[in-house]
Parts: sequence; structure tokens; C-alpha cells
Amino acid sequence: MLLRVPIKHCKNCGTAVVYRIPDDGDTKPRAVCPACHTIHYENPLNVVGTIPVLGDKVLLCKRNIEPRWGKWTLPAGFMELEETTAQGAARETDEEAGANFELEGLFSVISVVRVGQVHLFYRARLLDDKFDPGHETIEARLFTEEEIPWDEIAFRTVRETLEHFFADRRRGSFDRVHELSIV
Repeated sequence: MLLRVPIKHCKNCGTAVVYRIPDDGDTKPRAVCPACHTIHYENPLNVVGTIPVLGDKVLLCKRNIEPRWGKWTLPAGFMELEETTAQGAARETDEEAGANFELEGLFSVISVVRVGQVHLFYRARLLDDKFDPGHETIEARLFTEEEIPWDEIAFRTVRETLEHFFADRRRGSFDRVHELSIV
């Protein structure tokens, strides 16, 4: 069951929509405007972020916003229009951590089915240990794997990404993208 609020009005003309299977051969109920016949598709939102690393430490940000205020997360957020996933991950890392870094390869792609999101995390190499967190972050701090406050991690996607990251690091290779689904 998707937890998103359904579309109520047509984005083109403002008429109340009806949910039905469109007459164009589609197989799923969609929000259809009875006045202008626009079909409104509801697609997943992309969350993009990084795993910023300096030596044997990973940078985490303590959230200053809901949901999960005060919990730790990787720098990440919703992708914006007119940016690539990599550009969005870099922007979010700058906004939330104020970190100096070089973006590396895509690391994980996690489908979060019940909330209609796809989370994409890139590896990032920190260039120094100076951080200037934005208003969404209480604190940005480096942690070794042993120091990570695992019980205070904000989201399952972040926990899964970190667990795979440390397993790959122990294995000595980041030669694959981890694709996961959380239903």
C-alpha cells in the first residue's frame, strides 16, 4: 500500500480528477481529468546522496528536520528537476554537510516501494575534514565503522548502504552497484 497522498485536482485545469483505467490501453488506475482528459501519472521520487569518506571514516549528518529529527544519516535528499543524479547527490552533500569532496562511482540503488522512492548513493572522497553544515543539519561528524551510532541511524536505506559499504571495504573492492528493494 503506497503511503502517498493521491492527486485530487487536475494540474492543467483544476477539475477534480477521477481514478480509473485510461482508455489508451493502460492497465493501471490513474488520476484522469474528466474535463480536459489529462492523465496524471504518479511516479517514484528520487533521493540522491553520498557516502563521504576520509581515510577509514565516513561522514554522517545529524538531522535538524523531520522526519527523524536528531538521527544520523548520510547527506542526501530529493533530486531536483534539471539535474542528474550525480549533480543532485553533490548538491545535497554540499547543502547538508558543507564538505569538500570528489564524487566517485554509483554505489547503491534502493527501491523503497511503500513510499514510492528510489534512493541512489554515490561514493565520495573527502578532501579535508572541514565541514560547514546547512540548516538541515545539527552536526556533521566523521565516524569509523565501530563508532557509528547504528541505533541512531535515521533510515533503513542509509543503514543498508553503510553495511554494504563496509563489507565491500573489508573485501577490498567497490566493483559493483548494490541494488536492493525495501517493500
